[in-house]
Amino acid sequence: MTTHAPIGQHASEDDPRIMLDNQIGAFEAIPPYPPRTEREAEFYSLRDGEMFLNMGPQHPSTHGVLRVVLKINGEQVVDLDPVLGYLHRGVEKLCETSDYHHIISQVDPLEYVSSLFMEWAPVMAFEKLLDVQVPRRAEYIRVLTGELLRVSSHALFQGWMALDLGGLTPILYSFIERDEIVEMLAAITGQRMLFNYFRIGGVNGDLNHEFMSRLGDWMSRAAKQHEASIGLLNENEIFVRRMRGIGRLDKEIALRMAVTGPNLRAAGVPFDVRRAHPYSVYPELEFDIPVRGTKGGGDSLDRYLLRLDEVKESIRIIDQCLHNMPDGPVMARLPRLLRPRPGRAWAAVEAPRGLYGTYAISDGTDQPFRMKIHDPSFVNMQLVGMLMKGNLIADTMAVMASIDPVMGGIDK
Repeated sequence: MTTHAPIGQHASEDDPRIMLDNQIGAFEAIPPYPPRTEREAEFYSLRDGEMFLNMGPQHPSTHGVLRVVLKINGEQVVDLDPVLGYLHRGVEKLCETSDYHHIISQVDPLEYVSSLFMEWAPVMAFEKLLDVQVPRRAEYIRVLTGELLRVSSHALFQGWMALDLGGLTPILYSFIERDEIVEMLAAITGQRMLFNYFRIGGVNGDLNHEFMSRLGDWMSRAAKQHEASIGLLNENEIFVRRMRGIGRLDKEIALRMAVTGPNLRAAGVPFDVRRAHPYSVYPELEFDIPVRGTKGGGDSLDRYLLRLDEVKESIRIIDQCLHNMPDGPVMARLPRLLRPRPGRAWAAVEAPRGLYGTYAISDGTDQPFRMKIHDPSFVNMQLVGMLMKGNLIADTMAVMASIDPVMGGIDK
């Protein structure tokens, strides 16, 4: 007969433990608490041949501090349960105790590989509350720098994808491209990562000579450099076979679960916030919405290829911004202390991982009464259990990487 150790002696209350029944030689799941939901009761019930395996919280394939509890039968994943919260710091409440200018620095670390998008949505929401007209040059600079950061984020995704499957070389090329882009952005923002560049009413500084010089040099070879990086993996038979056919996502399920961004478009749905709900100067620019997985849903390979397609479109947008950039100021005239009228506003942008939105409520003071952040990685993480069921443990990394989560935005 199996004896259960008292809770708290050997493990924390959120750790599933496994004990061996010496009489029958089977593994028995011991939840650390009475199951709180039907889903929890089902997950912590093991059938013959099943056991639990912890992946994380310190694991290179989880792209942050994430613990995934796998229920496995041999080499096959039966079910899994992501355990979140390791990076939680209460950002929404921090924003509610900060003035409107300071909120920009609070949201920067959420999706740290593309932090300009974390700034873009809240400043747009605050501009709606304040009825601020952003100068056109500032709008073009926002789009230009945002698309540069999208290229950088997708380049890192390509390297991480290969690294999770055992390929070391692509991540070196990815960091070369990322380093070029963040050096450009550092020339106008003063920082290489958490830029704190967007402002309510514009941007913090105009484009300078160093930025334009670096950007011109990069644009002269960006397309060829991208094609070379594509061939590095797309012609690798091992990589393609590891990705094809696993983690297939049907568009009906993707829509029902409110998935957005590349993961939705890779499932065959041509939804992009820049077109569906146009903002900034995107209506003035020509670009296509890449779509994959139109026949039976998208797999991990489709999600990978779609991000490569998006890099080409981002380069097109950057080129148009350079040619159409108007002269003029980059900041609207605003008082130092902002007190928006009482009301509420919603703003959303197309971030590299999907729809990133901010909902803000003003009570007429210099701090928001309520602020809610919608992060696409949190929504996309719901797909993990569904996409991994039936796959091998070795394929778990490929599926996880293809979703491209960033844990800072998930935990908030």
